[in-house]
Amino acid sequence: MAVLPAGDRDELQRRRLRDADRLYHLHSFTDHRGLAESGAFIVERAQGCRIEGEGGVVLLDAVAGLGCVNVGYGRTEIAQAAAAAMERLAYYHTFQAVTNPEAAALAERIATLAPGALERVFFANSGSEANETIVKLVRAYWRAKGKPGRRTIIARDYGYHGSTLYTAGLTGLPYMHAAFGLPLDDVAHIAAPYWYRHGGDLAPEDFGRAAAAALARKIEELGPENVAAFIAEPIQVTAGAIIPPESYWPEIVRICRESGILLIADEVVTGFGRTGVWFAQSHYGFEADLMTCAKGLASAYIPIAAAVASEEVADVVLSEEGPFQHGFTTSGHPVACAVALKNIEIIEREGLVAAAAARGRYLAQRLATFVDHPLVGEVRSMGLIAGIELVRDKATREQYPLEAGVCSQVANACLMRGIIVRPTGNSLVLCPPFIISEAEIDIIVTALGEALDEVARALGA
Repeated sequence: MAVLPAGDRDELQRRRLRDADRLYHLHSFTDHRGLAESGAFIVERAQGCRIEGEGGVVLLDAVAGLGCVNVGYGRTEIAQAAAAAMERLAYYHTFQAVTNPEAAALAERIATLAPGALERVFFANSGSEANETIVKLVRAYWRAKGKPGRRTIIARDYGYHGSTLYTAGLTGLPYMHAAFGLPLDDVAHIAAPYWYRHGGDLAPEDFGRAAAAALARKIEELGPENVAAFIAEPIQVTAGAIIPPESYWPEIVRICRESGILLIADEVVTGFGRTGVWFAQSHYGFEADLMTCAKGLASAYIPIAAAVASEEVADVVLSEEGPFQHGFTTSGHPVACAVALKNIEIIEREGLVAAAAARGRYLAQRLATFVDHPLVGEVRSMGLIAGIELVRDKATREQYPLEAGVCSQVANACLMRGIIVRPTGNSLVLCPPFIISEAEIDIIVTALGEALDEVARALGA
């Protein structure tokens, strides 16, 4: 019997895996009609800022997975920490007054790093679960305060808070609502502080205050006695790196405090250094009542997230008689917590928060060269988060119709040059690992420039 060469055997195995994936794997945020025709691209290994896929294809990842692999790929000491933790204690729950050394240590570490009085930590497995937990904490808080009618949570257009039923409803992206009959009751939305698209003739600082005033109007419309909380990402990364004017957050905080509603900071993306400080709240000078974090907590080496409550909120919720009736089987998983602790240790030891700030300044400087490009309306960035807004008409800020897929065209042109960027609506998003070098940033920017030129020529721009 003939023996297939190793390369042929590998390719045969890939075809089998691709067929198995197509037949049995339901993918997140994927058009399964297209998947049925072409199958999925198999990513096989990764190191540093690069991933390697089938056929030896190597790609420089300018998105850090999904804005989460902050310390870069292939950290052997994280794998060793996971293995050691698993050998000691593969699993035990944290129900009914049981804990483990890693969960206790990580809760203390997060409380030490978190802004202000955010000191009580509940562990979940994803940002969606963490935000769902926050919703339940908010409801429990107001019931314990004798105000059960305060149920409505206000969120923002373009916001992203997860894909559970309630958090998808909080998310301000209508395409995530239609198939599931969302949003649910007790959710309201206001306009986002998106100056480039909605600022008109207002200066950014004037627009920031005007955008914040939408919250006060919505609270008045709903009745303060019915509003429980306002949830927002300090920077709306998923929707195109929407960075609010500096005047926005001080006004939001003032409105929340004066109306007596809770303020929730969704730092799932921005937490653990991505903006050049540990948490983006510190950049804007505010402290939320509740916070969620996930992606950078363990650099996505393992699923883990945290919902963090202020001492005041936690004390009210936990003062109720009986147990706190919420939890997940793997909350505070010892292996996940060990990985997160090692990830935080690496970030601190290597000075990666400061590195994110420094590399972010260099990235912003290099991306600024695109401001005069015929397809580019605005370039915005903070730390290692950047968004490039594409427009049909720079003078009027007219967008291309989404069905034209201009951003996807540019992203695909980047992919053909070995670079991964993320298209979202009419913006391109970059959020690379903190370990990215200036030389790698130069490679990304060169590829982006060529891709923008290629698509501009095709569009006749």
